[in-house]
Order: sequence, then structure tokens, then C-alpha cells
Amino acid sequence: MKRATLYSSSVRSRSTGRPSETGRQLPAQADAAQVPARPARRWRRFYDRFEKPLLVAAGGIFALALVYAHGSRAPVPREITQQDIDSAVLRTLENAPLPSRAAKAYEAIRPSVVRVRGLGPGDDELGQEVEQGVGSGVVIVDKGIILTNLHVVAGAKRVQVVFFDGLESDATVIGMQIENDLAVLQAKNIPDDLMAATMRSTKDLAPGDEVVAVGFPFGIGPSASAGVVSGLKREFRSPEGKRLLTNLIQFDAAANPGSSGGPLVTLDGAVVGIVTAILNPSEQRVFIGIGFAVPIENAASAAGVPPF
Repeated sequence: MKRATLYSSSVRSRSTGRPSETGRQLPAQADAAQVPARPARRWRRFYDRFEKPLLVAAGGIFALALVYAHGSRAPVPREITQQDIDSAVLRTLENAPLPSRAAKAYEAIRPSVVRVRGLGPGDDELGQEVEQGVGSGVVIVDKGIILTNLHVVAGAKRVQVVFFDGLESDATVIGMQIENDLAVLQAKNIPDDLMAATMRSTKDLAPGDEVVAVGFPFGIGPSASAGVVSGLKREFRSPEGKRLLTNLIQFDAAANPGSSGGPLVTLDGAVVGIVTAILNPSEQRVFIGIGFAVPIENAASAAGVPPF
């Protein structure tokens, strides 16, 4: 009976994991205490080793989450319509208006317009040259051939022209057309980038067409004045009654002494005439609304150059 009792007591101690009669812990109880401690230590070592990369990764994930959340809440962009484009163009034009058509015509012809000076001896004993006449001219051939009015250079001892870039050059009269008050000049020196004017036929020119006169009124310029064609095939007799000009273009763009010889151009900058005279019944010789220009067909024939 005693052996059976001892045997049963020993079995209960191993199955329950309780301390044995000797007071020592059984192997099963030691393993059970160590199992939950090992993963915690491994995770701690892993965290200590990769602490900074883990924080960076966590921050990146958080930032991506914020971006995604913001994007999901942002409104969908509206499709741009033609009305939106038209409104934007109108706003741009209001803030930065385009140049006028007269301004474009002026810019197109300006490099071809020259100031013409007729010089002669002065009255003093020094014999210094004085300006006897001032007018305008237009380059029709880029070799320095210039059209102007005959009365601008008539009687001058020396003729001088000033180009758009400020270059001054002597010029010689190489042709005249007295019936149309025209003179043809050849400049001795010319700019490297000299531009000849574009000429246009007057066959389709009509009263009411817009034109621009460019020249040096009273020596000031180059100046531009805008107006319209007032009539065609007009006649004009000089104030002295010595000369009758025919087949003239009448226009109402302002012209004054010094404008003579300058180009009359259309809004695309093409020359249709050479400003020649102004009509003024008073003795002040200022413009009152009627000017005349020689058609470019006649003017170009004076230089022996086909205008088109």
C-alpha cells in the first residue's frame, strides 16, 4: 500500500507542474516561463538597431496618407471652354492693347523715310552753308535711290540726306520730272541695313481709304499723320501760278512745309503717293485739311524704276 501511494503522488507533481517534494522546479515549468520573453527581446533588439529607418518609413507613410486624404477631398478641375479662352484674350487686350493700324503702317515705312536738306551759301562773310530748304524723301531702291520733291532741292548748292539711323550723307540729283514736281536722288553713303519701301498700285485706291503721311513737317520728325483719301485725279496750281499738277491724290492727313517728298502709305505700309502740295488760300502756308500727292506710278517712272 505504501508504494502505490508514493507512485501516485509523484505522477500528480509532473502533470500539474507544481513543485516536487524536493522543492525543485520541473523542466516543463521552466520552458513555459521562457517562451513569452524571447520574442519581446528580439523585437527590442530589432527596434534598437533600425530605429531611425523605421521612424523615416513611418513618417513617409503618414505623409502619403495625408496627401491621399487631401487629394480625395480636392475638387475635380473644371474643363476649359472656348468662352474661358475668349474672356482671357479680352482681358489681355484690355491690359495690353495692340498697336493701331496707323502705328503698324508707320513702323513699316519708317526705315525707308529720310530727311532731305537743301544747303546753300550764307549771307555772312564766313560763307557758311545754311539750310535753304527742308523736306522729306523715301528710299525706293536699297542702293540709296530716293524720291523727293523737286522744289525741296531746287537751287541748292549741296543736297544732304539723313537716314533713319542718323547717318548723314551727301546726295546728287540724278533725275527730275518737272511736270510732277519730282526729283530723284542718289546718296553717296548708305546704311548697311537700308530698306527700300514697298510700292502699291493706286488702281484700287478709293475715296475713304485710310492713309498715313510720314515726313518731317517743319523739320520735325519723322512724324506720322493719319487720314483718308479725299479724292482722286485732282488738279493743283502752285500759289505762284507757274505750275499745274494733275492726276493727284487728295488726302486729309495733316501735311505742312517739310512734309513735301514724304510717302503717303496705306495701312499695310505700302507707298501709293509722294506728298507734294497743300492747298491753303491764306498766306500762312499751313495745313487746313487738303493735301495732294503724286501717284506712285508717276513717281517711280521719274526714277526709271518699275513700281511693282
